[in-house]
Amino acid sequence: MSLLKPDYRFDTILDITPEDIKKAGARFVLLDTDNTLALHGSQKPMEGVPEWIEEMRKNGIEPIILSNNDRERIEPFAKKLGIPFVYKSAKPLKKGFRIACRKLSAKPEETAVIGDQIFTDVLGGKIFGSKVFLTEPIGPETNAFIKFKRIIEKFIR
Repeated sequence: MSLLKPDYRFDTILDITPEDIKKAGARFVLLDTDNTLALHGSQKPMEGVPEWIEEMRKNGIEPIILSNNDRERIEPFAKKLGIPFVYKSAKPLKKGFRIACRKLSAKPEETAVIGDQIFTDVLGGKIFGSKVFLTEPIGPETNAFIKFKRIIEKFIR
């Protein structure tokens, strides 16, 4: 079960400080989008997210979006935030994590994965060898499959 347990838990991404990331030994953050940075499917970042990203950068921590969504969903969102992205990442498989690390010139142990889902973000980050920060979802789910996974997550969280 340790592959399903995050290293750290926070209510929202905004509660995570640069010091938290550095304490975890990371210099890079791999960010989930839906229900972590924005409401599910929204092109509008949650209030405070652009400033949070800027604060991370000021502290030498480079962000990248790592999403299972398609390019049409992620590219405009990432452009608004001015950060690189990986779409159709196939989380929890290692493929997308490797691509993100290549883009950042990072090693897995230098990265922190931040997301709201246990079976994608937590499991994928753990398999990849990153530190994992689990947040609570910032809004309701619209996807039936994710709603189903949330039911199972209740027993693990």
